[in-house]
Amino acid sequence: MGNNAGKQNSFMKNVSFLMIATLISRIIGLLYRSPLYSAVGRVGMGYYSIAYELYAILLLISAYSIPMAIAKVISDRLAVREYRNAHTIFKSALLYAAASGGAAALFAIFGGRLILAAEQEGAFLALRILGPTIFLSAILGVLRGYFQAHNNMTPTAISQVLEQIANAIVSIVAAILFIDTFAIDAQSEAIYGAAGGALGTGVGVLIGLVFMILVYMLNKNTIHRRIANDHSKDTETIKSAMKIIVLMVTPIIFSTFIYSANTSINNYIFATLMGRRGIDKDVILTLQGEYSNCYSPLIHIPLALSSATSSAMLPAVAALYIQKQTSAINDKIRSAIRLTMFICIPAAMGLSVLAFPIMATLFPTSTDVAGKLLLFGAFSVVFAALSTIMNGVLQAIGKPKIPLRNAAISLAINIVTLVGLLWFTDILNIYAILIVSILFSVTMCVLNSFALKKYLGYKNEYSDTYIKPLLAALGMGIVAWLVYYSLYTVLPIRIVSLGVAIVLAVIVYLILFVVISKTSEEELRRLPFGNYAVKFMKIIRVYQ
Repeated sequence: MGNNAGKQNSFMKNVSFLMIATLISRIIGLLYRSPLYSAVGRVGMGYYSIAYELYAILLLISAYSIPMAIAKVISDRLAVREYRNAHTIFKSALLYAAASGGAAALFAIFGGRLILAAEQEGAFLALRILGPTIFLSAILGVLRGYFQAHNNMTPTAISQVLEQIANAIVSIVAAILFIDTFAIDAQSEAIYGAAGGALGTGVGVLIGLVFMILVYMLNKNTIHRRIANDHSKDTETIKSAMKIIVLMVTPIIFSTFIYSANTSINNYIFATLMGRRGIDKDVILTLQGEYSNCYSPLIHIPLALSSATSSAMLPAVAALYIQKQTSAINDKIRSAIRLTMFICIPAAMGLSVLAFPIMATLFPTSTDVAGKLLLFGAFSVVFAALSTIMNGVLQAIGKPKIPLRNAAISLAINIVTLVGLLWFTDILNIYAILIVSILFSVTMCVLNSFALKKYLGYKNEYSDTYIKPLLAALGMGIVAWLVYYSLYTVLPIRIVSLGVAIVLAVIVYLILFVVISKTSEEELRRLPFGNYAVKFMKIIRVYQ
């Protein structure tokens, strides 16, 4: 019993640590965009965005799914103490990453023009600079997946933060230096500014990779000692290991691709049907810009936390599945979902009630459309987070084709619904995309829930997981709204009013959550910053 409790505490600490690191990384990533925009200008930022989107697609195809796949496959071997086979998988994964990442990198460097439109030619230099980053990211992904398989999330978490800090600093400095050194007119300023921003991404990944290599070297003796003491009779070859990796990675790539393609397809359908109705092109682009550049980045901050949870729980679930410990798996799923809902439900509430001041502070040039999108769409975070965790569980138990099938079904429903909304209504415009994006996540949740029940017998627990956090978040939302608008009336400095409202909202939510859910000190300590939360609860006499 004590051993299980210890393992559960370790699991929750892993999840919490990776969540915190991911949150820090996302916030840094959000904040450095503004000074980068100032440095490179509107056109330069456009080139940078085009190059980065193409880089992301090439990375998705070649390397994005490697950490998750490697963590799952190696976890299976570690669960039965096959350390030699685990290391063979690791070496095979490095070969796979070098080949796939290298091929994608070479294409970006030498063939990038083939996927750029004539008016996007200015993004080619930035794309070429991002090319080597794909190769480095592939190798970095293998190392992260390797340590995640050992239930050690610390190296991944630290490397993510180091990567993003280096990215932010180098992107801005390199953009300014490139412009000052190479630019001769406005067009070249945009091209070289975008290239400098792209260099920051590469340096960030390189810093993360160097850190992970150092961690591996520090653990090298322990790793080889385990291999030397492994007397397993069943040994895998590089060839058989490579086959396993390909079979595991491929469905994850396609599933992730459908998620990514969903946004592009929605934008294409929206632009096409709105254009046929005679809506001006600039209006269409403005609406899409409000959705893609203002609403989406904010929504993806809490969503990144669910991705961290999924990554952290995958090796543990994979190992337990090999050992046929279904009950323990369900406990892990329940704990992971509760932690995610503990964060995502109040995050959604806060984004919703403070939608307009948040948008006005972070994106001063945005319109009311962006605020309305956040107001009505914030709670999509909850469903998207759930579907992400469930995807991770299904992949961990060796069912990667299930999320792929469910994503394809959800995408089909999404497309049909979007066409119907835009064809038969005149008032929804960009909100139609918001509606179908929520529908996509809800459909994924429902389908994945059926799959989890079928393979693991898992049943959702509603009271502690959803209802109690929601009740606490409702109280928090009321306080946040009252504090912000009351303070702003007296002191019309938006960032100050918003900062005070957010801090008080966090405190109120924590108090209400503990009181409503009757969370014990031990349970609260498992949450991010739990020890500090317990100390605060004792100060205000919630805990005696």
